[in-house]
Amino acid sequence: MKKFVRITLLTGLLLVSPILFTNSYDKEFEWSKNLDIFQSLLGELELYYVDETDPAKMIKTGIDQIMKTLDPYTVYIPESQIEDIQLMTTGEYGGVGAMISQDSLGVYITDPYAGSPAQKAGMRAGDRIVKVDDKSVAGKSSAEISPMMKGAMGTEVKITVERPMVKGTITFDLIREKIRFENVPYFAKLSDGSGYIRLTGFTEGASAEVKNALLDLKSRGADKIILDLRNNPGGLLIEAVDIMNIFVAPGQEIVSTRGKSKKWEATYTCRYPTVDTLIPVAVLVNSGSASASEIVAGAMQDLDRGVIIGQRTFGKGLVQTTRDLSYNAKIKLTTAKYYIASGRCIQALDYTNRRADGSVGHIPDSLVSEFRTKTGRIVKDGGGILPDVLVETRILSGMATNLAYQNMIFDFATRYRNTHEQIASPAEYALDESEYQNFKSYLADRKFTYKSASESALDGLIKSAKKEKYYDLAQASLDDLKNTLSHNLDKDMQTFKPEITTLLSDEIIGRYYFQKGRIEYMLRDDNGLQKAQEVLANSAGYRKMLKR
Repeated sequence: MKKFVRITLLTGLLLVSPILFTNSYDKEFEWSKNLDIFQSLLGELELYYVDETDPAKMIKTGIDQIMKTLDPYTVYIPESQIEDIQLMTTGEYGGVGAMISQDSLGVYITDPYAGSPAQKAGMRAGDRIVKVDDKSVAGKSSAEISPMMKGAMGTEVKITVERPMVKGTITFDLIREKIRFENVPYFAKLSDGSGYIRLTGFTEGASAEVKNALLDLKSRGADKIILDLRNNPGGLLIEAVDIMNIFVAPGQEIVSTRGKSKKWEATYTCRYPTVDTLIPVAVLVNSGSASASEIVAGAMQDLDRGVIIGQRTFGKGLVQTTRDLSYNAKIKLTTAKYYIASGRCIQALDYTNRRADGSVGHIPDSLVSEFRTKTGRIVKDGGGILPDVLVETRILSGMATNLAYQNMIFDFATRYRNTHEQIASPAEYALDESEYQNFKSYLADRKFTYKSASESALDGLIKSAKKEKYYDLAQASLDDLKNTLSHNLDKDMQTFKPEITTLLSDEIIGRYYFQKGRIEYMLRDDNGLQKAQEVLANSAGYRKMLKR
């Protein structure tokens, strides 16, 4: 019997082995064959193509096309962009500390960071860059100008700008410094006694910043915490684990990773003494909360440590690792998926089909699996974290969207800043009626126009009706509808005044008080924050929600 078993196993192995070896050999052969074809193709192009070729450009195009066949988070990083990797992981770079953008007129400063060389020297949002180190930047894009402004810390750079409403040019002689983005740009004790912490990234030190903010708030009497992760794109996984460690005890599993290679399989647990395992916590999220943000929100939910409030998160449960390539290039590639405390993966089932804002669309129930939190609550996978308390997203009108898109609000704020030396604090500032009327006049002078989505849809309907020869029959009805949907500036400025005033005030406040001022102002009328305060104020309801 034993002999028969041995013979059977040996026979099976002999039958399977050729298949295994053949599959391995076939894949190796395919790689070798196609690389040989690619190399010979490039050789023929170099020798015989009628015009001069650019090898670097052609290879880069080929690499970019390869990346498109993979997930959107696997990217090739040439040596020229290595600084971007440093910024993503450490939140630091050497430069002057000013965000730039471009329009049809050129490249301009959009946001000098508070305390940066640019801000301390007097650079303002709206300044248009005309020279860097006495070299004209006419015709250059923001992507070309940005590296000119960055450089080794301690080195000099000269930037010449044109400022709206100021004659001539202004030249700034700057010394590049280490520019570091704070992960916690703002925290405060609110009037109801709760502590608010805005977390915008997960670069090195994020957990320490959250811990310091929490300790500061507790020392001032905060007895509940609102952690705001809205529009936080994520970052370092270990920082997410260490942030959870602030609120849960050592040894608790937060997240695990699993990939094709055993090398990328790991389990991450809390490793330090905790700060506070009892303080009530509400976590604010939206469709812009991704990756490490979802680890924190998901772990808070799975461990019943806090209530999640807002909208469904982005749905990115993939782990990226940076690997070195030849000639100082790198590849950031997806090596694993992560699974949060309940065992679920929050990666969207289909990352190629998303809504316009990038969020997860409808997920059929048949594709979703159920999991259980620590106290037995049902949670689901399939795409992102579904909040315990949903809050409706505020959607801007077409009028307000177009004002922002066409830079009307930005340009008016630039003009305002250049004619007003100071304004009230973010907690007290209010755009008065005379300034709102000035903005209306400004729009008229700029000949601002826009077409609403309804008007665009009607234009399409009229075009189709004419093509199908129904227009003559429906002309009267279509004309009535056109009159109903038509808008004028005065009417829309009145109809959408509240949201336009908010956008204007936010942009103006940012010119004087920078990012912290913007946050403080926007929190004055934040439906997500208001819901979080309401949930935390009801202690019994909070405990019931978490089944405590």
